[in-house]
Amino acid sequence: MNDERIESMLQEWRANVEGDTLKCGFAPDFIKMEELAAELDAMAEAAAKSDSSAATDAFFKDLEFGTAGLRGIIGAGTNRMNVYTVARATQGLADYLNAHFENPSVAIARDSRHKGELFVDTAASVLAANGIKSYIYPRVEPTPALSFAVRDLGCSAGINMTASHNPAAYNGYKVYGPDGCQITSEAATEISERIAALGYFAGGEAPCAKTVDFQKAAFDGTISWIGEDTIQRFIAAVLDQSQEEPGEAEAPLSLLYTPLCGTGLECVSQTLERIGIPYVNVVPGQDLPNGDFPTCEYPNPEERAALEAGIEKCRSAKAAGRPYDLLLATDPDADRVGVACEDGDDYTLITGNEMGILLMDFIARKKAARGEDLTRSVAVTTIVSSAMAGSIAAEYGFELRRVLTGFKYIGEVIGRLEAAGEADRFMFGFEESYGYLAGTHVRDKDAVVASMLICQMARYWRTQGKTLVDAMRDLYAKYGWWLNRTVPIAYPGADGDARMKGIMARLRSKAPAEIAGRAVVGVVDYAHDDTGLPSANVVEFRLEGDCKVIVRPSGTEPKIKLYLFAKDESRDGAEALLDALEAAGRELLG
Repeated sequence: MNDERIESMLQEWRANVEGDTLKCGFAPDFIKMEELAAELDAMAEAAAKSDSSAATDAFFKDLEFGTAGLRGIIGAGTNRMNVYTVARATQGLADYLNAHFENPSVAIARDSRHKGELFVDTAASVLAANGIKSYIYPRVEPTPALSFAVRDLGCSAGINMTASHNPAAYNGYKVYGPDGCQITSEAATEISERIAALGYFAGGEAPCAKTVDFQKAAFDGTISWIGEDTIQRFIAAVLDQSQEEPGEAEAPLSLLYTPLCGTGLECVSQTLERIGIPYVNVVPGQDLPNGDFPTCEYPNPEERAALEAGIEKCRSAKAAGRPYDLLLATDPDADRVGVACEDGDDYTLITGNEMGILLMDFIARKKAARGEDLTRSVAVTTIVSSAMAGSIAAEYGFELRRVLTGFKYIGEVIGRLEAAGEADRFMFGFEESYGYLAGTHVRDKDAVVASMLICQMARYWRTQGKTLVDAMRDLYAKYGWWLNRTVPIAYPGADGDARMKGIMARLRSKAPAEIAGRAVVGVVDYAHDDTGLPSANVVEFRLEGDCKVIVRPSGTEPKIKLYLFAKDESRDGAEALLDALEAAGRELLG
């Protein structure tokens, strides 16, 4: 986009935001525009001094609506999360719902991020103006509670204001279908097309979002609140997935938990209390919702830095003679969970792949001990998750299915089983990025049920004198050192998207003959090859020696992810292979 077009859009936004807060029909006491106006003025002042970088990044494109909805930095501009981009997206969603459903309704939730409540109210006002009823959680709640509410309340869709584990500057807008899954690619495409036909402000060439007064819509019942009964039904559904027998809940477990200033505390603590962990010790400063995330810049339980405050508390407790068995961390929207365990003089973080394997083994182990026939059972994971899952499936005799990256594809497998009257066959699903699900109560990853199962599993192994780290090492000893590593490579700025597209085109047109000295013995292009899966912008290079490199651009962030797979007879050998694959992969994407 040229400088003149950027300047024109900047001036249009300044005129509308600063000149009249009613341009989109919002009452002045409902949405305050001072922050956006000040940011736009700052962009204009910088541009006048020949620094148009801020304006370019804010306006060079519309914030893209994909299968994960919207996600971006909070601020002014078409490439930002603000009331105008949220209203525009909601109008596109409303047009889609009214075209496909009779008397549609939408469940709405939010996590602890800045502007979450404002964006929820904005979306509800737009839906109400389009005759669509909305049900809103009155406080922050986990993502799986939103997925549950969509089905529990019989809604046509769900909206969750969340940016998952992104830094504090971000927020997002995630859309769910009537099945509780994130929307399909087909639905996302149609909604995106409807959004593209809309403008941001009244009086322009294109129509903009319709709105009504929030309080009026709440008074007439078009907007209502989700009751406590829904949350309690969600927790009851989680408890239905308990793997413990009577008496096992009495085994001691000393737990330290952190919701990372997000949404997990309410549902996780209630669930753990009901399985015999009456008091949950919480990391100070990380217990209450706080969109600034003051104790961790990047609230991602995959990262050790996010768990450092908890690890330090574990060290202090150990020094005082009261060690914790487990440090449990859920991300801000409580759909992912990470774990650290004492391991000699240090604390080891269990990776997403490792926890998926541990839980898969634990659930199968408990079911087998109860005499259940596992040959009917189905577990689901993704094409980028641990290859060891196949070994676990072969050991216990259950079916393993692999799907594309994105938990909605796991949810779709559950949906197909349910449609066939076989929902009871679903045993477990996981993805390498710390997402797990047991049960069919939701169609997204669920850190609440995962937290319960992790604690039960830790109790099980504790009675045998082992930590979760010990249990995982036993699995490696049995099946081999199947190790994984995910390497994100960022491509920021206005040219980042073009660079990413160029890299993927090059890999497709000219595949490497070898990577890290290992011959490429097969290439799978998930966008074009007949894989039995939906088309996806993913390329997989299969290497000799059971190694793999998978290249996948992120659907929500300006980055390409390298998924590395190595197998060796020893940890050191597998780690060395991963190092070599990473170096070669970075060069490949350079």
